[in-house]
Amino acid sequence: MPALSPTMTEGTIVKWYKKEGDVVSPGDVLCDIQTDKAVVAMDTEEDATLAKILIHEDSKSVKIGALIALLVQEGEDWRDVEIPTDTTAPSSDEQQGNTQDITPGTSGIQGIELKMGPAVRSLLHIYNINSNDVTASGPHGWLLKGDVLNLIKSKSLKPVPLDRDKQPPSAPSKPTVTPKAADKVPDTAPIVSPPQPPIEGVGFTDIPLTNMRRTIAKRLTQSKTTIPYSYATIDCDMEKVLRFRKQLQKDGVKISVNDMIVKAAAVALQQVPAVNAIWSESGPKLLPEVDVCVAVATDSGLITPIIKDAANLGVEEISSQTRELAARAREGKLKPHEFQGGSFTISNLGMYGITEFTAIINPPQSSILAVGKSRVILGTDSTPQTVMTVTLSMDSRVVDGALASTFLQAFRDNMENPMFMVAKNVQAVRLES
Repeated sequence: MPALSPTMTEGTIVKWYKKEGDVVSPGDVLCDIQTDKAVVAMDTEEDATLAKILIHEDSKSVKIGALIALLVQEGEDWRDVEIPTDTTAPSSDEQQGNTQDITPGTSGIQGIELKMGPAVRSLLHIYNINSNDVTASGPHGWLLKGDVLNLIKSKSLKPVPLDRDKQPPSAPSKPTVTPKAADKVPDTAPIVSPPQPPIEGVGFTDIPLTNMRRTIAKRLTQSKTTIPYSYATIDCDMEKVLRFRKQLQKDGVKISVNDMIVKAAAVALQQVPAVNAIWSESGPKLLPEVDVCVAVATDSGLITPIIKDAANLGVEEISSQTRELAARAREGKLKPHEFQGGSFTISNLGMYGITEFTAIINPPQSSILAVGKSRVILGTDSTPQTVMTVTLSMDSRVVDGALASTFLQAFRDNMENPMFMVAKNVQAVRLES
């Protein structure tokens, strides 16, 4: 099971596109894997034959590094493949050991097994070659078949008869460490509490926890327990925006109020760039591009596709991208770069009748704007007025109260002057006016 996203710890096999005995080539899609955020295709990097599928479709919570299938070199008898007895994921200690640096252009560091395919392993086994003697030229330290063939040719090596049970010396064995007597853990069975009897008259239904919802729960808990939250709220007069949208609709331009909100927020971030920042281990970090995330509800949970460079897009472009990304988000077909990252998030519950709420920041971002439903109130002159309430949740380490107020005032000004949002270069329009 490969790691297909930075936050992925386990995955679900959604569908296999190849069956046992199929020949695969570089770039062929083997299967679809549900990560913590989306469904991602897994492809192969060399010519081989799919010999055995170990993890079948709809197998959930498969740990990273667990064996999901076996490939053999093309031409070999795939029916006679030997299935390893241990197909589980490597332990955390082994994973930490594999994260040591590998010097570019070298085969690796002693004690670390190189990344290689079945054809390479077969050649190493046949010619009794140590993988550390071969220079890896593949991407990300992959040892290629050509690397081994070049070594065989340069040294005029001959196949060496080996015992069937002998394993190929792909990497030096790790030294065995014998724990001291004081460090030994007593061989005692763990104490297991007896199951509690069900309470009479109380029924419930277990809801399966998807990888996506598990990740959402983890990140939201991290957000609420590690970020010093502050909040600021402002009302926006929506009369001009609604009239402007109605006029555009008469001209055949279909946009939503949410598209205008995204544009207004992006322009406000351009005007107050200190809010367009994330929190890193070294402190606040300003981002050069205004990439606005839009929260989309799906059957699997909430996901935030990104509108790239939103400040320099027209409202129609924002509308088109939002619809397209939202549709693919609900189908689980977003690519990792389309929902990972971003500098600011907008969560709009106005369509559900919610007038005001506070949203949870998506780390490492420092702010999120919660948008409520437009409503009619009596204005200061006792005339009906349509207003919308927005609340900014901010990380106080990055955005203080004064900065938040400046941003919200800029956002309100943009919403109450929609003509400025029609052009891509809003700053230039303001100067000309």
